[in-house]
Amino acid sequence: MKTSDFDYNLPPEFIAQTPVEPRDSSRLLVLKRDTGELEHAIFRDIGRYLNPGDLLVINRTRVIPARLFARKPTGGRVEILLLRREDLLTWECLVGGKGLSAGKQLIVESGDSHRRDLLGNPQSGPTGRLHEGFGLRAEIIEVLEGSHRRLRFSEPIEPYFPTIGHVPLPPYIHEPLKDPERYQTVYAREPGSAAAPTAGLHFTPRLMDELKSQGVSFAEVTLHVGLDTFAPVTEDNPEKHQIHTEWCEVPPGTVDALTRTHQSGGRIIAVGTTSVRTLESAAKSGNASLVSFSGPTNLYILPGYRFKLVDAMITNFHLPKSTLIMLVSAFAGRERLLHAYEIAMQEQYRFYSFGDAMLIN
Repeated sequence: MKTSDFDYNLPPEFIAQTPVEPRDSSRLLVLKRDTGELEHAIFRDIGRYLNPGDLLVINRTRVIPARLFARKPTGGRVEILLLRREDLLTWECLVGGKGLSAGKQLIVESGDSHRRDLLGNPQSGPTGRLHEGFGLRAEIIEVLEGSHRRLRFSEPIEPYFPTIGHVPLPPYIHEPLKDPERYQTVYAREPGSAAAPTAGLHFTPRLMDELKSQGVSFAEVTLHVGLDTFAPVTEDNPEKHQIHTEWCEVPPGTVDALTRTHQSGGRIIAVGTTSVRTLESAAKSGNASLVSFSGPTNLYILPGYRFKLVDAMITNFHLPKSTLIMLVSAFAGRERLLHAYEIAMQEQYRFYSFGDAMLIN
């Protein structure tokens, strides 16, 4: 197995830059694992492929406005991307700028001062009143690998998010997002992600109600998505790649729903790769029996993995050579999945975060 086995060529015009409206009007490519048969549909019609007694497992994480702007006391611009909170004041971050060594002090900008700076307002300079009056500061306390840094803020930053934060859209999206809520699922509840669990972006409250009325149930898990999720695997042998660690939770109520579903012969359908990793992490932690689970996971799913809980999967189209396309290949079969991607391009499907969806069953 080589990393190049999971590569494919995607012309830029297939990368969705904006979400469709309404959410459930996106397209749906249905892949049957046993035969390789493909069927084209619209996401709002997904109920045709679900049965009474099936359980959809959704990730209730909410994207935080994790992109911040700051300045060094000398005036140099710094961009901060929050990855993971370690305690009340300490975060692991990606930090862009020069001379960012341990001990460096940073002055966090308000969103208003950043916008004024882009417009050339003189008050937003390094000694401007907007910076002096804001007061939130950060210190680089440890240099990690590459541009990763450990930062300690002068006070908890969550209350400042409405003032300082920006939605961290993936780097392949170049169009501005008019409504930040379009990068949240309609059921997002638990703040903590640096990126959205995008398979869930297709659901609307009305569609969820329709599915419930036909006997399909929903259960919630949480996995806070880190940006390393989208990082390509650079090693020739994917087994040598060190996967990211993310925090996840399967609450007791969801364990009960999973148990009832299996006992009644229903299917467990994971909405997104984040739900897949959470469910399979819980199954691994419980050994012979499934138990509630809360904690870090670095579960790395490659072809050859035997799935313990997931019977079907809803997912988007993933980046080449990413851990996500490897996970989906483990579930669907690599050749079968890459063939489906070829057909999707021929049929003008939209790819990546704001793109169309697949149902693999």
